[in-house]
Amino acid sequence: MDTLTLKLRGMSCASCANNIDQAIRSVPGVIDCNVNFGVEQANINYDPKRTDLKKIQAAIDAAGYSSALVQEDILAGEDEAEKAIKLAEDQEITRKVIVGGVIGIIMFVGSIPMMTGLNVPFIPAFLHDYWVQLVLTTPVQFWCGWTFYVNGWKALKHHTATMDTLMAVGTSAAYLYSLFVTLFPGFFLAQGLMPHVYYEVSVTVIALILLGRLLEHRARGKTSEAIHKLIGLQPKNAKVIRDGVEMNIPITEVAINDVILVRPGEKIPVDGEVITGASTVDEAMVTGESLPVQKHPGDEVIGATMNKTGSFQFRATRVGNDTFLAQIVQLVQEAQGSKAPIQRLADQVTGWFVPVVIAIAIATFVIWFNFMGNFTLAMMTTVGVLIIACPCALGLATPTSIMVGTGKGAENGILIKDAQSLELAHKIQTIVLDKTGTLTEGKPTVTDFVSVNGTAHHNELKLLQLAAAVERNSEHPLAEAVVKYAQSQEVSLTEANNFAAIAGSGVQALVSDRLVQIGTQRWMSELGINTDTLQQYKDAWETAAKTVILMAVDGEIQGVMGIADALKPSSAAAVKILQKLGLEVVMLTGDNRKTAEAIAQQVGIQRVFPEVRPDQKVAMIQSLQGEKGEAKIVAMVGDGINDAPALAQADVGIAIGTGTDVAIAASDITLISGDLQGIVTAIQLSRATIRNIRQNLFFAFIYNVIGIPVAAGILFPLFGWLLNPILAGAAMALSSVSVVTNALRLRKFQPKVIS
Repeated sequence: MDTLTLKLRGMSCASCANNIDQAIRSVPGVIDCNVNFGVEQANINYDPKRTDLKKIQAAIDAAGYSSALVQEDILAGEDEAEKAIKLAEDQEITRKVIVGGVIGIIMFVGSIPMMTGLNVPFIPAFLHDYWVQLVLTTPVQFWCGWTFYVNGWKALKHHTATMDTLMAVGTSAAYLYSLFVTLFPGFFLAQGLMPHVYYEVSVTVIALILLGRLLEHRARGKTSEAIHKLIGLQPKNAKVIRDGVEMNIPITEVAINDVILVRPGEKIPVDGEVITGASTVDEAMVTGESLPVQKHPGDEVIGATMNKTGSFQFRATRVGNDTFLAQIVQLVQEAQGSKAPIQRLADQVTGWFVPVVIAIAIATFVIWFNFMGNFTLAMMTTVGVLIIACPCALGLATPTSIMVGTGKGAENGILIKDAQSLELAHKIQTIVLDKTGTLTEGKPTVTDFVSVNGTAHHNELKLLQLAAAVERNSEHPLAEAVVKYAQSQEVSLTEANNFAAIAGSGVQALVSDRLVQIGTQRWMSELGINTDTLQQYKDAWETAAKTVILMAVDGEIQGVMGIADALKPSSAAAVKILQKLGLEVVMLTGDNRKTAEAIAQQVGIQRVFPEVRPDQKVAMIQSLQGEKGEAKIVAMVGDGINDAPALAQADVGIAIGTGTDVAIAASDITLISGDLQGIVTAIQLSRATIRNIRQNLFFAFIYNVIGIPVAAGILFPLFGWLLNPILAGAAMALSSVSVVTNALRLRKFQPKVIS
């Protein structure tokens, strides 16, 4: 399966998005498709053996729309051609709004005597003339409103209907009726009726709708500000040293392994590893970490972050679309283009919205004309129904909030994979925290070491040499701690053979033909090795929240180590806040019960699952999900390779960004900085976003549910009041703008710290 992203043009409402979605899905070989009206993009999964880009684009063209492949350079932003198209569209609609607005005001003022029955002396008499009104109206109808006819005709050719169809039919009805009155006034006079025209309705409605679209387009542009900010972080040039010569080159020409010089106050152009010099780097713009980070040779640096104090040189390790910043931008773009489950109802409604509205309009005309015998009344209510109906508000309700919400997440160092993850996060009931690297720093150090043969220095060094020889083959954080401790004691490292890692238990290998086994007491018991001689040390260290590993040589216990992993400064506060948010917080660890409970007590966690092997984590998550016979929403937070299956099993997987790529790939949300406060922020952001979406959907549904019947004249029999089509047009224009404006309120989101 291949994927591609297309930029769509020609959409005017959510019904257009639905039409394009159907057209793409009809192409043989298309597996899945997501057309997002909010970002005007289509994300498509397809079988390259059965179809290709040209066939998909041909289907979109046949549906009456156009598309272009989104450029490959993620950090380039919009290309010049796309910017030129948008600018031209903006300028054209602005001109039409000005022309339509000016003529609309003139026409509206001229119609005051007819609408109110009052003689207003300051209104020029010629404005009352129907022929003058016809001359003023015609350019607005067929120049300003031409896009309604073009798009409406495209939809009709493909046996569909859109909001442009409603606008074209509605304003044309008012215009053509007024034209008939202008040409044949005697027809009405012969029937004893006073002829009236409604040119001002057509002109004013077109001007208002175009103004609404202009405001909507500009407001929607603000929803992608987060993407523009991220792209804008990358510097344009880099100081590269090649063959001993320093040169300033465009960032696009930087290659892997290039040596780059960064001076104080300059941005780091690409990702790399420091080779000479030292400095502090402000990574807040990418990770959300407020404090500058010390950088020394061997440390990684992230492109687009700001160098603060010193100069250094680094070797480029990732450039172009492989940089950390580019990956963030891509993830945010994908999330903004995805659909949340809460949008499904709105999508279903917009699928049949326009045909139903047309049916209601026809029924409205028939009912009023048959029962009241008043053609004017029937026409005006029909026009009102066609004009006030708005599928756009429904189509924009969710995507705009998702765009702003995921953007705010990126600003706070939180990467959200898709809209579904963002929505689901607000439903979390239980959150499972892995200990090592999540609650703790993930940088354990050996604090205690005791040898069975006494504390003589040579005994400890001999055992350390054996332990380090085995552990240097393992990638586990505890193994790294043992090796570093051995190096600090100036122990020479030797080779080990037949190395094996037993998941959740320990490691073993042959060193100088001696079998060395290092691991948990449970594993030692399974091996039949007696550990009683070291029990006192084990109990004391576990009570002090240290992880204890035992060492056996040739089947006999020889030593014990106490390893401490400091808690992250934010862990206790984050757990407290999560509990105050109403979440059950659970700790999952491979440590024994004493150590696990000691750590849990320090951070305030009451429920602990100790001695859980990596292969048992998935089953543990499943057990929590089905606990008490209910489908609980469970989140898992972890950072290691062995956490990846559990992260995938959880309803919401949250990976610590400082962890492994495998864990991050398996997660739904990534905390770039590794600070657990990010979990709190993610949940609060999810709740704020879903609250905003619900407000938008409520506004959109209630607007149409109330507006369409009122426009159809439901209040006329009770109060003798009809909705003026001009007011209907204004309401329709404001409905989409209000939804987008409400979504933009999320830009002010700030995580709340609960004390």
